[in-house]
Amino acid sequence: MNGSLAANQALLTGILEGLAQQPPACQVAVAVPAPYLAQVQQIVAGSAIALGAQDVSQHASGAFTGEVSAGMLNDFGVRYVLVGHSERRQYHGETDAVVAAKAKA
Repeated sequence: MNGSLAANQALLTGILEGLAQQPPACQVAVAVPAPYLAQVQQIVAGSAIALGAQDVSQHASGAFTGEVSAGMLNDFGVRYVLVGHSERRQYHGETDAVVAAKAKA
């Protein structure tokens, strides 16, 4: 739960400037909290930075308040998602089965 509109703008501007000075020898992605997907999508559009999200639901749709589906992330052009993160496992009790379902989604 880090970031703000201003902090995201500053961080990504710096990353983009760095990449312009030295093109990456690898793929570069940023995984941002869901509320900032639209902002970051606009900032990284047309750049070498791919858009990622910090979580995805194992469910495609339904009454899962607060969850974000893979389809919703796809609408933003998200190519990567973090699953199996230790914080999600520890604080949200995500099991291997849940992580596998999220990865499959």
